[in-house]
Amino acid sequence: MNLEADIALAQRLADAAAAAIRPHFRSGLASERKGDATPVTLADRAAEEAMRRILKAEVPRDTVIGEEFGASAGSSGRSWVLDPIDGTASFLVGRPIFGTLIALVVEGWPVLGVIDQPILGERWVGATGRPTTLNGQPARTRACPRLADATLATTGPHYFDDHDGGHFMGLAARTDHKRMVMGGDCYNYALLASGHIDLVCEAGLKLHDWAALVPVVEGAGGTMCDWSGDPLHAGSTGHVLALGDPARLEDVVAALACGH
Repeated sequence: MNLEADIALAQRLADAAAAAIRPHFRSGLASERKGDATPVTLADRAAEEAMRRILKAEVPRDTVIGEEFGASAGSSGRSWVLDPIDGTASFLVGRPIFGTLIALVVEGWPVLGVIDQPILGERWVGATGRPTTLNGQPARTRACPRLADATLATTGPHYFDDHDGGHFMGLAARTDHKRMVMGGDCYNYALLASGHIDLVCEAGLKLHDWAALVPVVEGAGGTMCDWSGDPLHAGSTGHVLALGDPARLEDVVAALACGH
């Protein structure tokens, strides 16, 4: 595996997606609803198509898994996992806190991830065994000595069912809920990697929602896992935790377990 070449390829994918997305931002672009009722736009599809064209030309044996166009099977044991616009709802209302997510997954485990915010010009890159960077400069999470002082983020309470919502509120009650952040999708994880948020908790995520986040968060000194504290892999259920300070993991898992 040539990690340098893969990082360079991921950067080109992010550039291509950004070029497809920027002309549509705050343009009044219409959206439609997918089968799961989530919105999708021409920009989502154009960005994924741009990335797929590059991958087909440069790594034709690799599998490609994209949110908009599904899976194209390969034979290399490597999978590129793409979410062209994570946070389409934010994109549609002109909030520049969505992101393009690009991951390389090998044998079910994410080894490379990019979070790209094309409007603000911010790009986080993480890879196994390497420090995470934001626009080429090191990104680091911050220490969180007490869970009671933690800033918790999630995309929104409506993404939890009643059961998961009860557990989330059990966690929220033990954090600094006056600073809780709602909304943000992948951008919350990027902010966590740069030391501005302590904890992100979500449920119902698919592989394309979280695969790119793991190398970014962990390369910045944080940890990502499921709600039981187990590492995330392609077979995970979609219950996702990100912690800037891994020392708080036991506290967070215990708080989630106490919710109902």
